[in-house]
Amino acid sequence: MTTALDSATQATIDQWLTGNYDDDTKAAIRKLIDNGETTELTDSFYKNLEFGTGGLRGVIGVGSNRMNRYTVGAATQGLANYLNAAFPDTAIKVAIAHDSRRMSPEFARLVADIFSANGIEVYLFSSLRPTPELSFAIRQLGCQSGIVVTASHNPPEYNGYKAYWNDGGQVVAPHDKNIITEVNKITSIDDVKFEGVAEKIHLIDEEIDSVYVERIKSNSINPDVIARQKDLNIVFTPIHGTGITLVPRVLEALGFTNVSIVEEQAQPDGDFPTVKSPNPEERDAMRLALEKAEALNADLIMATDPDADRVGSGARNHHGEFELLNGNQMASLIIYYLLQAWKDAGKLTGKEFVAKTIVTTDLIDKMCAQYGVACYNTLTGFKYIAQIIRELEGQQHFIGGGEESYGYLIGDFVRDKDAIASCAMIAELTAYAKDKGLSLFDLLMEMYQEFGFYYEGLISLTKKGKTGAEEIQQMMADFRANPPKEIAGSPVVRVDDYKSLERTDLKTGAKTAIEAGKMGIEASNVLQFFTENGTKVSARPSGTEPKIKFYVSVNEPLARKEDFDAVYASLKQKVQSVMTDLNLS
Repeated sequence: MTTALDSATQATIDQWLTGNYDDDTKAAIRKLIDNGETTELTDSFYKNLEFGTGGLRGVIGVGSNRMNRYTVGAATQGLANYLNAAFPDTAIKVAIAHDSRRMSPEFARLVADIFSANGIEVYLFSSLRPTPELSFAIRQLGCQSGIVVTASHNPPEYNGYKAYWNDGGQVVAPHDKNIITEVNKITSIDDVKFEGVAEKIHLIDEEIDSVYVERIKSNSINPDVIARQKDLNIVFTPIHGTGITLVPRVLEALGFTNVSIVEEQAQPDGDFPTVKSPNPEERDAMRLALEKAEALNADLIMATDPDADRVGSGARNHHGEFELLNGNQMASLIIYYLLQAWKDAGKLTGKEFVAKTIVTTDLIDKMCAQYGVACYNTLTGFKYIAQIIRELEGQQHFIGGGEESYGYLIGDFVRDKDAIASCAMIAELTAYAKDKGLSLFDLLMEMYQEFGFYYEGLISLTKKGKTGAEEIQQMMADFRANPPKEIAGSPVVRVDDYKSLERTDLKTGAKTAIEAGKMGIEASNVLQFFTENGTKVSARPSGTEPKIKFYVSVNEPLARKEDFDAVYASLKQKVQSVMTDLNLS
C-alpha cells in the first residue's frame, strides 16, 4: 500500500535533494523516488525526529525522520548551542558513550566532533560501554551534559541518542523542550559544525570503569552471605550488547565464582544474530540462556539489553522448572530485600524514599507503606525518577526504585536505570535466598504471602509510520470520549487523565487536579482506569517505539505457598477478562 506525498513532506524531500547533503544520501533518496516508494518516503520525511521519554530514536536511514549524520548532527548542534547559552562563562564538558548497534561508534564520534567544534571539552569512551556508566561518568567528571548513542532494546534497524544533564539524569523539562527549540532553529545543515577539534576530545575507559565497579560493590548489603554462597550457579548473557564489558567483572568483584556466559551471545554485534529482538522482556531473547541454565542446573539467569540499562532474570519455580520473572516481580523483590535490610541495619529514619512509575506494580507502594518509607510515583521514563532524586537530594535518602519495563536502580550514584548494579543486587538477593534454603522463586512467594499476590499483564499494539501514529492518537481520543463504565465485571470508579492532569471520581462526579510541576509529573498522554475491586488499567502511547501499551494490574491474597498455582490462574484469567472487555485480545 502506498500513500501520496503531501506538500510539506515533498518540500522537505526537495530541501534534502538541493541542500548541502552528501551524494550518497541524495542517491538513496532518488532511488526511493524512482522505485515509487512513497510510503517509505513519507515515513522518512513527514516530520523531524523528536525527543521522547528516551531522547532521539528512529530507524537508521536517509530523511528527517531517520537516524543519520544530519539528524544526529542537528540534534547535537542544537544541544551544543543550548549548553553554551545555559552555562555562560563555564568550561563546558560532556561525556559520550555508545552501544554495539549499527553506526553507534560512527555516531558517537560524530557527536564528539560537533561538540568539540563548538568549544566544548569531550570525554569519549574508547569503546562500547553501558548506558548507566555514562550517567555515572557525567557526575564523576563534573560534566554539564552527556550523550549515549543507543536504541536500547529496539530491533537492529534502529539507533538512538539519549541526552543527559549535569545530574546524570536524562534531560527533563524545561531543558528537553528548550533543546528541541534550539534543534528546530537549525534550518540548514550548514549551521552544523561538523569539523572536530582533536585536542578537545579525550578518550576515557579504565579510570571510570574501576571507580564505577567500586561504587557498585558498595551497594552490597550482605557480603558475608555472598562469601558463603560464592559458588551460586549463575548464567549470564549480554545479548550481543554492552553488558559483557562489566557484568562479569562486577560479579567477580563481589566474590561470585561460578558465572557462565552464553558464548553465542557474548560478542557485541549490532545485527543481534541469535534473536529476533534483543529485548530481555521477551522469552525468545532468553532462549539460549534458558537452555544453558537447564544444562548447568543453574540457580539464576540474567540477561541485559544492548545498552545494559535493563535486565531480565529467571529462576527455578516450585515445580523445578525455570521461570522468567517479569519487571514488576523483580522490581518488587529488589525493594522487598532492600527495605528489610535497611530496617535490620537500623537505617530507616523516616527520611528514606523509593521511586517508581505510575504503571509499575502497586505492590511496591504497599510494601513501602508497611515500612514507613515514602514511595513516589512518576510518569513513565526513568528521567522522572532521576528528577525526584535530584529534587530531594539532601532532604531524603533514595533507597532504590524501578519500572515494570525491567529497569532498576539501587543507590543514587547513577541517575538512570542500571542493569550492571541490578545484576549485582539480583545475584546477591538470590544468594541471600539460597543461604536460607530458598530459591529466588520461594522468596517471591514469601513476599506475596506477606503483602498480597499482585499480577500485571501488558499488551503492546504496534502501529508503524504516520498512519500508525494517527491510529494510536485516535484510540486515546476514543477512550477519553467514551471511557469504559465496567471492566471485567467491576464498575470503573476513577479515571486519571494525565493529558489534562485531571482526576475524576465517577461515583460523585468530582474532579480534582493531578498536581504537576514536581515529583516527576507533567502533562502526558496517559489514561488510567480504576475499578471497584482494585483492578487498574493504564493506556499509554510509547515515547520511544511505534506502539500503544495497555498495562493491567490485578491482585488477590495468597494465604499459603500451596495456593500459588490456583491464585496465579485466577489472576491471569482476570487480566484476560480485562483485555477482552477492552477489545485488546
